Amino acid sequence: MTSDSPARASMQADSGAVIYRAHQQDKPWGYEQIFAAAEGKYVGKVIHVTAGHSLSLQYHEQKDETICLISGSAEIQFGPVGGDLTTRQFGPGDTIHLPVRSVHRVTAITDIVFAEASTAPPGWREDVVRLEDSYGRTGTSAP
Repeated sequence: MTSDSPARASMQADSGAVIYRAHQQDKPWGYEQIFAAAEGKYVGKVIHVTAGHSLSLQYHEQKDETICLISGSAEIQFGPVGGDLTTRQFGPGDTIHLPVRSVHRVTAITDIVFAEASTAPPGWREDVVRLEDSYGRTGTSAP
């Protein structure tokens, strides 16, 4: 099997290193690839958003995140729960750290790709409070 074979689920070397295909999760705004998920430690994602689409206006009760725009142009809204939101334009290399309970939303002006690194407390996949959502997911932790 070649190293780029999609049929290969994973391969472990004697050193303990593991090669695998990043899990892709389709979303109404694009898709995300979860390339690292160490339960109780950290999560790494590459997120692709189609121009004109937005992620939910959301916050996390336990998860701490850092987002770095890799390509494209985006608008980032952020602020405290129940407070006023600040809006900033983001370009490649711009980064924001979002502590626990920071309200935030990413809107793609052009097609964008960004990296997201976060903590992974137990239940991290469901740790989302959606305040607004254009895709009918407000108040849920649905993907």
